Amino acid sequence: MTFKAKIRVTLRPSILDPQGKATHHALHQLGFHGVSDVRMGKYIELTLDAASVEDARAVVAEAGAKLLSNAVMEDVSFDLEVVAS
Repeated sequence: MTFKAKIRVTLRPSILDPQGKATHHALHQLGFHGVSDVRMGKYIELTLDAASVEDARAVVAEAGAKLLSNAVMEDVSFDLEVVAS
């Protein structure tokens, strides 16, 4: 089966986010005063072949932990959908 993984990598809440802070400041400068906080992250899509949903989840989780994120500073979450069988 073929799957599409939609992966979000975000800084942990305890980690300072200078890019988010700069974006927050820029939004205020542009008149978006209702924005109270900005945290930046990464969005990644993977298409992969796996025998089952469980196998696909395991591959995506391992890729997220080993390559796509910094395990010390970032959290990884993802959604998985079947695109072909």
